[in-house]
Amino acid sequence: MDAPLRYRTQDDTGSTTPVHVVWEITLACNLSCGHCGSRAGSRRPNELTTLECFDIIHQLRDAGTREITLIGGEAYLRKDWLEIAAEITRSGILCGMQTGARGLTRPRVQAAYDAGIRAIGVSIDGPKDMHDRLRGFDGSYDQAMQAIGYIAETGIRPGVNTQINVLSAPYLWEIYGEILKAGAKSWQTQLTVAMGNAVDSAHILLQPYQIIDVIDDLYSIYEDGLLNDFRLLPGNSIGYFGKYEAHWRSITRTAEAWQGCTAGTTTLGLEADGTIKGCPSLSKDSYSGGVSREVSLAEAISNLSGRTVKRDGNPGRGFCKTCYYYEFCQGGCTWVTHSLTGERGDNPYCYYRASKLRKAGLRESIVKTAEAAQTPFAIGKFAILIETLEGKPDSVTIEDDAPKPDHSTHLVICENCEEFIGNNEPVCVHCNTEVRSAAQTRLAHTQEINNLVAEIEMHSRQIQSVIDTIGDR
Repeated sequence: MDAPLRYRTQDDTGSTTPVHVVWEITLACNLSCGHCGSRAGSRRPNELTTLECFDIIHQLRDAGTREITLIGGEAYLRKDWLEIAAEITRSGILCGMQTGARGLTRPRVQAAYDAGIRAIGVSIDGPKDMHDRLRGFDGSYDQAMQAIGYIAETGIRPGVNTQINVLSAPYLWEIYGEILKAGAKSWQTQLTVAMGNAVDSAHILLQPYQIIDVIDDLYSIYEDGLLNDFRLLPGNSIGYFGKYEAHWRSITRTAEAWQGCTAGTTTLGLEADGTIKGCPSLSKDSYSGGVSREVSLAEAISNLSGRTVKRDGNPGRGFCKTCYYYEFCQGGCTWVTHSLTGERGDNPYCYYRASKLRKAGLRESIVKTAEAAQTPFAIGKFAILIETLEGKPDSVTIEDDAPKPDHSTHLVICENCEEFIGNNEPVCVHCNTEVRSAAQTRLAHTQEINNLVAEIEMHSRQIQSVIDTIGDR
């Protein structure tokens, strides 16, 4: 696929260009979701005016922003949401929207399209009864599914977003089948993270050791989707590395690995009161660069620079500190790790990590040790426990047995096992294959396939020639 506007280049990273901005334009919401991190419901008392929103849009335009996604709460509950969308579009920035879709009628969808919105994602969090229970309203599932059809009618390729937790994880294939039937063309999956309402309902959070089965299922769905003009997109909290990374992470035609959290470098989050954060999901207590009424966008980005994963000096904690990939991965999604323990850099929700532990007869689980405040984006406290595969406590220190890559500047794919390794590795740390030999073997196999294809095409032309000759008689 061609690179979307939100695709980050090295120049974007180097210049700290806020390529993609996710903007909560109101905290007002007509749902009552049991897993909502922002505890949305009522609008903020000091939400920005229309003109103040326009000023931020112009600053983002001048900073090089290429895509803005409007969220809430529920974005269309703000009276001037169409004016904001239209101004984003007039400024040459792609405007999208994420929605729970309760009350997203056909006229509202058409109005969104007319205002310039060209990407809409609908939240679906399980089969009908489960979705309605999580979202707090009967009928919310039917309205969301109906909205997918309304979106498709405008010519927009509908997307779906799903939070994966203990409740929804067993039904991923069922959700996929239903949204595919409804007309969805893409599906972004994220974990339910320990923030806000999800801390209050901590029993729905996945245990880290369950991430292996979840990602195995998601990758199987990803492969099936390719046969149906449908793309499953693993979100920033879904990862990392392992046997699937080279196949499904990239949003271009080139295989790419997870390269660390982009919060504060090429991603920004805005709250409805003008708070400028590194990511829309992060707590402003730790990740705010300022408020737009007090600082310029450029000043806010500068204020965030010391809290980005490439500059905060965090060497990693726990298994992540010893991980083969830490220099590149930086502990995965900051939202996941900070929400768990109040610090980033120790991510138990990692496919590579969980797989390594399983091979050693171990697993990790989390247990809540402190509640979250009843405020937006509040976090509690969770302990990460080491256990045997049977769930018995274990005091062993966990670390990666793969030596960290020396003098490697980037990751490449091992031609034998198709997992990522450092570009200067002579031998793959995962399959112990000599890298140059594996590359030569793959090249030889590719040449054999090309020769076979050429031979088939030659015979096809010969057969067609005979058929043509017979036809002429």
